[in-house]
Amino acid sequence: MDTDFQHIVQLIESAKERVYVKANSELVALYFNVGNILSDKISKGVWGDKTMTALAEFIHTKMPNLSGFNRRGLYRMKQFYEIHAVNSEVFKLWEELFFSVERTEKQDVLIVSPTVTQFQKHQFYMENVLLKVSWSQHLDIFSKIKNPEEILFYLLETITEKWTRAELQRQLKTATYERTLLAKQATSPMVQKMDNIQALFKDPYVFEFLDLPDNHSEKEFEKAIVLNLQKFILEIGKGFTYMGEQYRLQVGNKDYYTDLLFYHRDLQCLVLFELKIQDFEPEFLGKLNFYLEALDRDVKRPHENPSIGILLCKGKDTEVVEYSLARSASPTIIAEYQTQLIDKQLLINKLNQLLSIFQKTNNLSPLEISNN
Repeated sequence: MDTDFQHIVQLIESAKERVYVKANSELVALYFNVGNILSDKISKGVWGDKTMTALAEFIHTKMPNLSGFNRRGLYRMKQFYEIHAVNSEVFKLWEELFFSVERTEKQDVLIVSPTVTQFQKHQFYMENVLLKVSWSQHLDIFSKIKNPEEILFYLLETITEKWTRAELQRQLKTATYERTLLAKQATSPMVQKMDNIQALFKDPYVFEFLDLPDNHSEKEFEKAIVLNLQKFILEIGKGFTYMGEQYRLQVGNKDYYTDLLFYHRDLQCLVLFELKIQDFEPEFLGKLNFYLEALDRDVKRPHENPSIGILLCKGKDTEVVEYSLARSASPTIIAEYQTQLIDKQLLINKLNQLLSIFQKTNNLSPLEISNN
């Protein structure tokens, strides 16, 4: 009986989720269409600021219980429309990247009929991007961000990673755009040969939620992560399953203890995080490689891929890291904590990666857009 009860509860929850998604889509579409009218009237000089105030008062009189349509809300709808209109920089960037025939060889290209109109492409953009993000998340994005690349990045990540509003706000606060997209990761030759691995890991990471004192030990660092494990996993990315701290490895007659061990479902491999509160030193790699070898020999299952090591350091000298990794046979990534400036071409390359992942995640067929 309990199983039947639980099944009914699951059906209710599933239906509520579908209703919420549908309601959000209708709301975002409504705000976009209202914004279209407002933008057109104001741009032609037909309406001005006083008209907007009068419209807000008129709507309140007709629908006193309706929220969001005050003067400020109407201007937000206008702004939302103008950011994503068919002639907007954000949509032009999306169109250029998503429908480009010059995407890299490893990425799928969405092929469309040459007779497809701009309107049809924009409708596709509306249905598969704008309507998949809640209005509150749209507000968070366009109220804080102005450049098209960054707006598109957060839209795609919100959809692909299924971020809640709270999760999106944290990603905005910790500058995920700058951190994820940009710096060249310090990776071993073996990692560089593994498709799609580098895109799953960030550099640098931000752990502001740990609330650690300036002079903390590695043990305190590790303990704080374990106490904030959910937030830590959100920061490192999706697909991770926690296996334990101080994971015991026995080699010969001696026990060794790793810092944080995870399993990645998509990569089908163990992922070991080793924590260092000082700048990178070459000798750190020796210990990490030793742990990875022990994991592969004694913990990894036959069907799983080789274990990956992530060395989290306070800082790193690029040249020292390059020399240290040059002959490393283990899949290793060295990451640090610092904000790095954006290279425009790196951003475009990353957006192409995100669009490819987005296309596959949402099962968008090359025949989705046609001139029917």
